[in-house]
Order: sequence, then C-alpha cells, then structure tokens
Amino acid sequence: MGDESKKTLSKIPLLKTKAGPRDKELWPQRLKEEYISLIQYVQNNKKTDNDWFKLESNKEGTRWFGKCWFIHNLLKYEFDIEFDIPVTFPVTAPEIAIPELDGKTAKMYRGGKICLSDHFKPLWGKNVPKFGIAHAMALGLGPWLAVEVPDLIEKGVIKYKEKEQS
Repeated sequence: MGDESKKTLSKIPLLKTKAGPRDKELWPQRLKEEYISLIQYVQNNKKTDNDWFKLESNKEGTRWFGKCWFIHNLLKYEFDIEFDIPVTFPVTAPEIAIPELDGKTAKMYRGGKICLSDHFKPLWGKNVPKFGIAHAMALGLGPWLAVEVPDLIEKGVIKYKEKEQS
C-alpha cells in the first residue's frame, strides 16, 4: 500500500462492532460507527480540497446511494453510485456499483459493480471488523475511479456532460 493510501487510512476512524444487518442487537451500534467514520472521512476530504463523493442510506442502513465524481483535465465527471450491505458484512465488503458504466469496462461485474483490486479483498479480510464503508470508498472506489475514468475518457467511452441549466 502506498504512502498516500496509508495517510488517508490513518485519518479514517476504525470501527469496533462486528455486526451486519441481520444482527438486530448490534447493527444500530455498527451503523452509528459507520456514520461517524464516513463523516470524519468526508470532513478530512473537504479540508484537503479532495471532496469526491456524497452518500446516504435508507432508514435501515442496508441500501446506500449517492454520487461520486472525478476531475480529469479540469472537467468534473459525475456518476451515480449504489450498493447494498451484504448479509455477511463486515466480513464481506460491500460491492459498489456505478450502473451507468455497466458493460463499458472489463474492470466491472454485471450490474455495474466495480472490480476491486487483488490488494483490497485480503486487506479488508485482515481488518475485519475495523474497516467499514468509508474504507471501501477510500481503498476501493477512489483508486478504481483514478485508474478507470481517465482510461474510459481517453477511449471516448465516457463523454463530458455540461450541467443542465435549470
């Protein structure tokens, strides 16, 4: 893992509660830790002018959705993102999807789920239950966007869209 990743990780609070959505007793506590960790990560990103996603969840905290964006050649490319919390969470990391890019890159599974690096899964596994959604964004989605989006732009697969004037 690179120094930049380690620096980012050091600023994301680790989680303590080993619970998934089926764990009626402990899931609310885990969810609270997830929100605290995510809020801290987003605040750190804003402080360093590196804000790149917005997330919200359903009331139960089992379905997440939002937007992520990537700046390339001073243009902002924005994508909808979504994922469900797996029933085996936090042992299993969430599979983040970018539906509009489904089928546009080999680094993706059906439904637009991003293909995470070979480094991510073992790292996640070693860090159960300490890693959470913020870590999946920082170590999964962030690096994926950094590699894939410029490549897809260069190949002409992704085109820049001007914001619609309302």
